[in-house]
Amino acid sequence: MSTRPIAIVGAGSIGVAWGLTFARGGRTVQLQDPDPARLAAVDGELRERLAALDRHGLLEEPPAAIAARVAVVAALDEAVADALHVQECAPERRDLKRELFARLDAAAPPDCSLASSSSFLPASAFAAELPGRARCLVAHPGNPPHLLPAVELVPAPFTDPGVVDRLATLLEAVGMSAVRLRREVDGFVFNRLQGALLREAYDLVRDDVIGVEDLDRVVRDGLGRRWAVVGPFETADLNTRGGIAAHAERMGPAYARMGAERGQDDPWPPDLVADVEAQRRARLPLERWDERVAWRDERLMAVAAALEDPAGDDHA
Repeated sequence: MSTRPIAIVGAGSIGVAWGLTFARGGRTVQLQDPDPARLAAVDGELRERLAALDRHGLLEEPPAAIAARVAVVAALDEAVADALHVQECAPERRDLKRELFARLDAAAPPDCSLASSSSFLPASAFAAELPGRARCLVAHPGNPPHLLPAVELVPAPFTDPGVVDRLATLLEAVGMSAVRLRREVDGFVFNRLQGALLREAYDLVRDDVIGVEDLDRVVRDGLGRRWAVVGPFETADLNTRGGIAAHAERMGPAYARMGAERGQDDPWPPDLVADVEAQRRARLPLERWDERVAWRDERLMAVAAALEDPAGDDHA
């Protein structure tokens, strides 16, 4: 494994969390920001987060050993000069990212991958004109990335697939769960799914179906617990004997009606259901369905035990 450092450009909350993630995975990190005040705050923020992880038994090394792998650097060129990978964490502004990626492309080694933590802007919006555009993409994490391992790798049409492969390998090696999107789409997948739920939540409150706290309880005590173990497709697959095809046959019309109430004409046609079913059966043959249901229930019990709070509700 290469010993070249990881450069984090932007020392805000996401940047510090990325630095912690790579350092926790054994990599040396050079964390850069043009604001001296931000750089001065990094050490304290890093040690505070590491101490919290240590309290929960989530570190395999002493916090100080991990913190020692992170260096703060004021100059951009110095931070990326010998980097294996650059993770950009600047504000969500197209003009800023365009200027920043031009500087990164000029300063970073030719074999260094350049990824943005952007939540919405695709790489084609700020890197399309660069000589080294083939090494540019989005690596969008959940917030905070040191606690949520999912990271979306979103290549632009011009991104070299080999760059995506190498970055996925690097991220998996430091404990992240690298998810590859097949093409750019506005908001990527994380925020499109999050946005769909949030839009419906606002509509239900607007329509006086439920209050804000009770809606949060439905997600926190129901959907959220389940989704900590299985995603929406596996949920549907395991909730109906016969798998996801049986679920779509029984529940599809009801979901289509609910969508139509919101002006969405997007039922699940047979060919789409067949595609989803084929992907699920490749992961889980129906003869193992009972075994997987039992596994899900065991994991849900583990989540329930972890969330048990003897002191009662600590919600402020």
